[in-house]
Amino acid sequence: MRFPVIVLILLFVFTACICAYILKDINSYASRPNRKRIARIFVIVMVLMFGVLALGVALPRDGSCDDVLPVMWIIFSYSTVLIAGTVYCLCSLIGRLINLGSRRLVNFGAMVGVPLAILVFLIMWWGVLYTRHDTQVRELAVESPRVPANFNDYTIVQISDAHVGTWGNDTSFISKLVTEINNLKPDAIVFTGDIVNRKTSELEPFRKVFARLKAKDGVFSILGNHDYGDYVYWESDDAKVKNLQKLKDWQTEMGWTMLNNSHAFLHRGNDSIAMIGVENWGEPPFKQYGNLRTALTTPDRRLGSYDDNFKILLTHNPMHWSREVVKKSNIDLTMSGHTHAMQMELDIAGRRFSPASWRYPEWGGEYKALSRDSVPMSLYVNIGCGEVGVPMRIGATPEITMIKLKSQDPRLHE
Repeated sequence: MRFPVIVLILLFVFTACICAYILKDINSYASRPNRKRIARIFVIVMVLMFGVLALGVALPRDGSCDDVLPVMWIIFSYSTVLIAGTVYCLCSLIGRLINLGSRRLVNFGAMVGVPLAILVFLIMWWGVLYTRHDTQVRELAVESPRVPANFNDYTIVQISDAHVGTWGNDTSFISKLVTEINNLKPDAIVFTGDIVNRKTSELEPFRKVFARLKAKDGVFSILGNHDYGDYVYWESDDAKVKNLQKLKDWQTEMGWTMLNNSHAFLHRGNDSIAMIGVENWGEPPFKQYGNLRTALTTPDRRLGSYDDNFKILLTHNPMHWSREVVKKSNIDLTMSGHTHAMQMELDIAGRRFSPASWRYPEWGGEYKALSRDSVPMSLYVNIGCGEVGVPMRIGATPEITMIKLKSQDPRLHE
């Protein structure tokens, strides 16, 4: 999380311009004797703000979450003030443009800009203090003739993108999340990647908490793009390999079953369904570790891409679904995460919008397609329960997904 010098310089110039514009507006309403005093206050505030930011990003760090967290909070706090100030300036500028050529002295844009800037500032901090703690359970029924009769009403809980490093050593939210999941009494739990931000060490305070997750058929997990340590400068390739192996070992010790390009079968009586997991399928330029062909194949038993098994796939990146899964398999249900809905979502009368839609065609919720042999295929994208980059969620509340399988098997009606 180091800022290049050029970025700091540009940020300083932009901040100075915003402050200068706001100061000009204030001085237009202030009495002449007070203008110098106001100017001095503004300069002091700006220098202090930028000084704290520069100090935070310049401090030496070893990559641990203890080093990154203060920087994250400094940058976020700085951004809330700067963004609010920018909103005001834009409104004021629009007001000035409207007033061009007229004798109107009052800048109505500035009058609108003040409450709007305050609102933006409060919304950002509301996303920190409330929304990111406010978990939501979304329910989904997946109906298919390929769901065996013994799996009718089988329940799967999905969580994704915990990014525990953002919480530091505070386990209270994750503990609350685990309790809510266990209260749902699911048959299986799946975690679709990104348990950490940068290093496996971030998981240490949360191991016992996650180990409390309980389901009849256990907890299944896969790796996300943040889990590989690709966002850290390592002193050696061996250190990076050991970091990833520790993450796998710790998840196993937590009682989770990792599906790293592999699959397992879930059984009910004489019926079974397949749970498949791939490693992270990164679109260029990110590394691609996922291998669907390998995940569908084992030395002792072949699970063909187009056989009649009801199949569930865990893949972190939802782009994998449209670019490969739909084209090369008839996997009935795919579960992904990764997008976070960019931690911002607007839901009006059941219609959801997120800026994530500009980057990901499938960013949150359920999507449908047909395989080449006309088997209905579903994708569900969980918008995650954690945050990365900024400790804020606006509208995009932490998600727990409760999926219930519904069978159309004739044996149920005999």
